[in-house]
Amino acid sequence: MIANLLTALFQEYEPLSCHCYKLSSTTSTDGSHSGKNVHDHMTALIDAYFMKHLELSREDAYNLHQEYYKTYGLAIEGLVRHHKIDALEYNRQVDDAVPLETILSPDPKLRKLLEDIDRSKVKLWLFTNAYVTHGRRVVRLLEVEDLFEGMTYCDYAQEKMICKPYKESFEKAMREAGVKEYKDCYFVDDSLVNCEAAYKLGWTAAHLVEEGVKSPPKPVADFQISTLEELRTVYPQFFITT
Repeated sequence: MIANLLTALFQEYEPLSCHCYKLSSTTSTDGSHSGKNVHDHMTALIDAYFMKHLELSREDAYNLHQEYYKTYGLAIEGLVRHHKIDALEYNRQVDDAVPLETILSPDPKLRKLLEDIDRSKVKLWLFTNAYVTHGRRVVRLLEVEDLFEGMTYCDYAQEKMICKPYKESFEKAMREAGVKEYKDCYFVDDSLVNCEAAYKLGWTAAHLVEEGVKSPPKPVADFQISTLEELRTVYPQFFITT
């Protein structure tokens, strides 16, 4: 997944609930989007950054990148914490350097899926570990920007980064989306650790595990889906019926 393409928070009115969409590299309804290309570009740029700025070999750069990702949820968190890296400059050289314009394109099926959500019941909210510039760029290229009411992102400009899977990040999303109760949050993400964290917090979570991706030994969320289109079945109460 992109260092974050789509997480939605479905927010139902009375009771207020939110559906969070993650900005991931897997945002098409049928799993056919160019997410792998985005992921590959992102991984290569992050590894190159580690090699250049920390003077590491390719293997050491990859291993440290993965260690920071698993430990902190974001490679940049480890870089800032341990190496005093300028996070906004990192964003310019990595996230904003991914050639999304040549990878992503409008997805009519994705747009139709989102348009079919009943807005009298639900507020759609983006929830990403990326910086705001990357998040906006993604939804603009997918041509779904107008379908979301807001976005919670990881603010690289802050000394302390708040990102998934930490509890503070989920609570930040709730505050910004105007949700008070954990039970009123509905979450979709392709990250196992993010879904597990959301589920433990009391959100209703759907774990997106696409075809070709190994499923966890046991479910980590309320639901496991292989395509976004399955949200119609998982959360039928939020979709307009004809």
